[in-house]
Amino acid sequence: QVQLVESGGGLVQAGGSLRLSCAASGDSFNNYNMAWFRQAPGKEREFVAALSRSGDWTRYSDSVKGRFTISRDNVKNMMFLQMDSLKPDDTAVYFCAARAGGSVPSASSDAYDFWGQGTQVTVSS
Repeated sequence: QVQLVESGGGLVQAGGSLRLSCAASGDSFNNYNMAWFRQAPGKEREFVAALSRSGDWTRYSDSVKGRFTISRDNVKNMMFLQMDSLKPDDTAVYFCAARAGGSVPSASSDAYDFWGQGTQVTVSS
């Protein structure tokens, strides 16, 4: 099993940037495909970005493509989400997730086995 803890959320003005971090502990981090999801109040959890075990294959939702960058450091057991050009619609709780199986990252939350507790991101207009 792997335990996940997110950090880096906060309040930022539209057009600003934030960098989220996800610290992993427990099982070998490089055994897992990783992803970020988010959930806004009153809405379902939605996929944001994912990357493969080695970090060389990434996938983004259309809503964040070109603005967000997902990355990982398998030595430090960390995953990151660099968020630029933030918009009020990006306001949500952001979760990191780990998937033990599968050959490529999935955009489906059902595919992920382990989740962090989430970190709040608020973008003001």
